[in-house]
Parts: sequence; C-alpha cells; structure tokens
Amino acid sequence: MSFELPKLYPITDVALAGLTHAEQVRRLANGGASLIQLRDKTLSPHEFYESAKAAVLVAKEFGIRLIINDRVDIAAAVGADGVHLGQDDLPAAAARELLGPQATIGLSTHNLSQAQAAVKLPIDYLALGPIFSTSTKVDVAGELGLERLRAVRRTLGEFPLVAIGGITAQRAVDVLRAGANSIAVISALLGSPDQIAVKTSNLLELLNSVQQI
Repeated sequence: MSFELPKLYPITDVALAGLTHAEQVRRLANGGASLIQLRDKTLSPHEFYESAKAAVLVAKEFGIRLIINDRVDIAAAVGADGVHLGQDDLPAAAARELLGPQATIGLSTHNLSQAQAAVKLPIDYLALGPIFSTSTKVDVAGELGLERLRAVRRTLGEFPLVAIGGITAQRAVDVLRAGANSIAVISALLGSPDQIAVKTSNLLELLNSVQQI
C-alpha cells in the first residue's frame, strides 16, 4: 500500500463553522491542509452538488486533494479526488469501479473486526473511531480509546490509518503515537472560523514534529 496520508485530515462542517464548504476549504488550505474531506448530512443532493463543485474549484486552485463524504455520484460528477465511505454506504468495490483506480477511497470502521475486513477491500486508507466521544456526529459507536487504536495498528501493520472522533489539539500527539498515520479533525479547527488557517497551521506544525512509533 503506497498511499501516504498527511498527518492532518480536516473535515468540513457548515453548521459548526458557519461558512460555505468552499470557504472552509480555502481557509484550511491557507493553513497548510493538503487533504480535506467535505461532509454534509443536511443539504439536498442538488445543493450538495453545487457546494462540492465550488469546493473542488478551491481545492484545485491550491493543488490539494478533496474527498467527498458518502456520495460517490457527487464525487464523480464534480471531479473530486475521491470518496470516504461509511459502513452502510455503497460498497468499496462498487465505488472503485465507478471512480477508477486513480481515486482515493477511504472507509470508516468502528472496531477491530471491521478494520480487519476493510484492509481486504480496494481502499486506500481506513478511518477508525470515535477514538474519543464527539459532538459533531450523532449515532456513533462508543468511544474506543487509545488502547483499541494501538490494537488495530498492531493488527493492520503498515496499512494507512486515520483516527477520528473527539481529537483535540491536546490529544493529537498521543493519538499519533498510538499508531494513527493521520488525525481527522473538525471542532479543533472550525470552532473559531476566523482562526481556521492559524489553528490548522499550528496543529500541522505540532503533528509534523511528532516521531511516530
């Protein structure tokens, strides 16, 4: 598996940031983010398409990768770099067939058995969470904690692993040291919209200083 994850993986949230997805991508990119996931559970398909199209233009302007949450059809339609799938979304094999070999495909997992199954699928990385409790997503599995993260890392070997769920700037270093290749972050970056770029830059600097074990 040659896919390389950046240590920071921001996810957009319009309700939290009070900004369009495109503007969030712009501010995150200004802070140094190179891989961003666009996620929205409230917009209509047409609205999501228009928002994603605008965000892709910003991502291309900055030369960064943009991943669409759940919606393989919209990812294909707007020319995004890939898609992030949940356990109940379109199967990864079908997404790969639709998007092609060049697309980046990620999959959410919530326990060791799901993670073990995921590495056999045609995906580039898997996400594990929630590592800690989170307020940005409802109906999620229980908090996993760092020990379960370490157990998944031991089982997966070198497979690219994103940790997600309640990860603050203060917890981020511990999460990387527990075995994550990348930290998915929402609230820690978007809670203060006027500080998104600065917070992104500061967190990236912190994460890039960590020697993973």
